[in-house]
Amino acid sequence: MSANPKLETAFGGCPHDCPDTCAMVFDIEDGKVIGVRGNKDHPMTRGGLCVKLKDYEKRHYHPDRLLYPMRRTGPKGSKQFERITWNEALTEITDKWKAIIEEYGPRAIVPYSYLGHQGLVHGLNGGDAFFNKMGATVMERTFCGEGSCTAWLLTVGPTAGVDPESYTHSKYIVIWACNSVSTNLHHWAIVKEAQQKGAKVVVIDSYKSKTAKLADWHIAPKPGTDGALAMAVINTIIQEGLTDKDYVASHTVGFDALAERAKDRTPEWAADITGISAEDIRQFAIELATSQPAAIRMGVALERTYGGSQTIRAVTCIPALTGAWKHVGGGVTQFPVWEHPYKFDVICRPDLIPDGTPVLSNLQIGRALTGEIKTEVPIKSFMCWNSNPVTQAPETDKIVKGLMNEDIFMVSAEHFISDTAAYADIVLPASMGAELEDIILSWGHLYLTYNAKSVESPGEAIPNNEIFRRLSELMGYDEDRLKWSDSECLENFIDWDAPACDGIDLNYLRENGFARLNVGTKDDRCPHKEGNFPTPSGKCEFEVIGAKNFVAGPFRQMYEGFQPGEDLDSLPDYVPSRETPETNPELAKKYPLNIVSPKSHGFLNSCYANMDYKIKGQGDQFVMISSEDASNRDINEGDVVKVFNDRGAFEGKAKITNDVNPGIIVATLGYWRQLNNGTVNSISSAEFGDMGHSPSFSDNLVEVKGV
Repeated sequence: MSANPKLETAFGGCPHDCPDTCAMVFDIEDGKVIGVRGNKDHPMTRGGLCVKLKDYEKRHYHPDRLLYPMRRTGPKGSKQFERITWNEALTEITDKWKAIIEEYGPRAIVPYSYLGHQGLVHGLNGGDAFFNKMGATVMERTFCGEGSCTAWLLTVGPTAGVDPESYTHSKYIVIWACNSVSTNLHHWAIVKEAQQKGAKVVVIDSYKSKTAKLADWHIAPKPGTDGALAMAVINTIIQEGLTDKDYVASHTVGFDALAERAKDRTPEWAADITGISAEDIRQFAIELATSQPAAIRMGVALERTYGGSQTIRAVTCIPALTGAWKHVGGGVTQFPVWEHPYKFDVICRPDLIPDGTPVLSNLQIGRALTGEIKTEVPIKSFMCWNSNPVTQAPETDKIVKGLMNEDIFMVSAEHFISDTAAYADIVLPASMGAELEDIILSWGHLYLTYNAKSVESPGEAIPNNEIFRRLSELMGYDEDRLKWSDSECLENFIDWDAPACDGIDLNYLRENGFARLNVGTKDDRCPHKEGNFPTPSGKCEFEVIGAKNFVAGPFRQMYEGFQPGEDLDSLPDYVPSRETPETNPELAKKYPLNIVSPKSHGFLNSCYANMDYKIKGQGDQFVMISSEDASNRDINEGDVVKVFNDRGAFEGKAKITNDVNPGIIVATLGYWRQLNNGTVNSISSAEFGDMGHSPSFSDNLVEVKGV
């Protein structure tokens, strides 16, 4: 019997943009969340919570929480608002939209969202059906992982690859461009167990991250040169006769072409590019090929340079060359989400999109808002939910300039007056966590995770889906999909009849909180032992003749119009970055340092970066710099420094360290602009990477000076 008879519990799922998707338990007393615990019954997350989530109840009841609809009363960005009613807010929004549609057409209205909430109902795609019915401009959401998705789908198709739990069986583990200790904590626990059983753990990262410090071997290529390393690994495996000839012959396409491409990509060639010795490259390749089962965990950071997606294609080819796929715990992991039976067509309703509807990229929203990108009609309204582009998007100064335009009517659904919400004309209070029902999209493991509505929202906050239901009614949209309750959405957003859901339904999740998909267990899952890749050939496609560039459907409202469509190289290769001293020596004369901008340990993207107790744990915005580069600039430990280029600037405190090599600085993302002098992405380019309209957050040259 509980020591506290008033205490109730409810199942939860972490809603944050993280591969772990922790199963949680909310502790509830008198209608309020008083604590959050990890669900100890979950085999993957095992009752643990990261530092970001462990006191999640404080976020629910933070004194700065947005509780009521608000109307702007002062200049944009001033954070001067007055309280209004929901009826006033929604009527003002819909009246404004109807007037815009009457004068300019619906394409003058732009939706903007990302994974500030990872729920199927209230998350990334939650407003898509509404805006598709409206005929608004379609938004590509390519902040993170979309180039990786394009490369992955071209090479091995929509497979989950290696089950993250199966790494317990791996003998050789490569964590490639992923700081698991900070951003994939529960997978790291599994990797650590394998390490304790004798597995060798290799971390490939441009600086000595928390994860790299715990590895058996840290390999540190220069930023943006991982593709050269991967191609040299392929070269070595082939030249040393370490390919699994039977697997290659039976289950791959294009080996001869790949071998020819890789012929000159020797370790010696790569050494000059990467800064890693030819001996180390050769040793790494031989170990990776001969220590089976070998597993590779790719991080999203791998795509964040111009040639990043080609790098991912090369890395994805390696397990098929070595036959790693034949073993439990062998192969490569990208996003396990591909085997989740989500019905994105039902969620997004692309069939409602009028033919010829244009597409904008969330990465280039600053250019669109300022008119640098010429749109079919001028942007007259902008609605943002589940995202904070003024903190997280590149070319931040352009976004701010665009949002300052009084001619652009902006709506924000938010929890706080964020950097972006500060520029809104109408701010709508959104529910969070324990205040709504949802199933959380899991892109890092093979479980469905249920989140119960267990308390009422404080003030007048309502869930995102309810916001769009009310807007639909006022806009006069008579579409059943737009009227569904949250529960009806969950019944329809997952293919419960799919083999992966055998024995699982919504009631089961409500009773148990989570369920593992029926796609094999961690001890027997070996999906590509005999090939069976979900590609056109059924094989791992080293060579893809006639490939065209595309953005995967869920990241563009499932719309297939105006895909990028340019020809792609049929084979993987090393594609140099745009901004390095080697590729752009003229720019490097002004801005000689490469900046790497990983995710922070204490924040989740920009979530928590306005909370004193989280800022205390994370520390001030810092700039990691080598002693050599600091000395050359008369910078001392703790000095406030300015990081800048032609796009913008931000400030932080110098952290002089041997964890970064000369020529590189590291500054983590997430700090709010309104609380700091600039944000890291003020210096970031909005140019696309090589595939999937991916970002280039780690393909930027800067200079640093003391303030």
